[in-house]
Amino acid sequence: MKKSILFFVLVSGLGFSQQKNVKITDLKPKTEDSNFPLITYTENPLVENKINTFLQVNELEYVPNSEANPFKRVSTGTTSYSNYIYFYSWEKIETPKNILSIGMEGEASGAYPENFAQWKNFDLRTGNFINAEDLFHPNYVKTIEGLIQKGIKKEVNDFLTQLKAEKNPSEEVQEQIGMYEGCFMDYTLDGLQYYFAKDKIRFIAGRCANHAMRALDELDSHVIEFSYKELEKYWSPYTRSLLSGSDKVEKTSFRNKLYKGKIDGKYPITVLVSRLYSDNNSSDTKSFNAEYWYDKSKKLIKWNGQLKGNHISIVENDYYNDETRQWIPRAHVEADMKGSKISGTWQDYKTKKYLTLELEEL
Repeated sequence: MKKSILFFVLVSGLGFSQQKNVKITDLKPKTEDSNFPLITYTENPLVENKINTFLQVNELEYVPNSEANPFKRVSTGTTSYSNYIYFYSWEKIETPKNILSIGMEGEASGAYPENFAQWKNFDLRTGNFINAEDLFHPNYVKTIEGLIQKGIKKEVNDFLTQLKAEKNPSEEVQEQIGMYEGCFMDYTLDGLQYYFAKDKIRFIAGRCANHAMRALDELDSHVIEFSYKELEKYWSPYTRSLLSGSDKVEKTSFRNKLYKGKIDGKYPITVLVSRLYSDNNSSDTKSFNAEYWYDKSKKLIKWNGQLKGNHISIVENDYYNDETRQWIPRAHVEADMKGSKISGTWQDYKTKKYLTLELEEL
């Protein structure tokens, strides 16, 4: 019997958490394959806008209010990763005061269809996405990862013990044993999903089986939970403030943040930093991906960048040359971070002309 990893009853319509002023309805046009959350938070329109922008750009590759149908790219398989994505349901989870956690279920169809469940967590004081890496004091990140890995390994090893205890195991059981013995369990925070509940946090790790062997995987995804009290000594100052209900906001990392600003002092743009990850070639350099759009045209443009200290270097590609098998750059960006601001230059690859770039965190 496969266990469910969704620790909530899926609903449509309004949620039930403590944030009574945060309402969620369905993004239009709602269909059987497009049930997607739309946030309304009249007390703080900026937070409302930031959350909706993040969700729609990150999940649908759609800039809010850019064209009639937000689901056009995901429903036609024309996203940057060429998958058809269907969203079947969403739910608002009961959480502490300062947090909005949303669960979503759907299906992605690439080479084969694959169901998914995912969770998104937001700080209602700022509208920022909450990164798992920001939750814990840096000195304790490895400790937390170890506790999660220990929980996964116990679940898998306990089940392996049951399988190996069977007399005259069938071929199917032998295949299960092989699958679980080869299971990847050394997850880091960057490779996990998670969500806040009323008095605990749950981390979700991927299953042991690949798609072809999924029918054999009785454990499915791994869910490891801790009460907030259990993790109290590991929290970062940011999380202590977040969970206590305080209005004081501590500094968090660069990843998954929205910035607004201008190129050449006259072209308004918005930037969403997405993935941030360690560079294998340098311990003090981080690589990142971002999308930006001119507020007038609302067309997504991708950035691939590096962050070293407070300096940012970005390549903005124009198109892929099939003959040379290379991306042809459109522009290069060199900039520096100072507090919540980013200042630098945007250089046109063809003309070599420099334009100023000024951004500020929303």
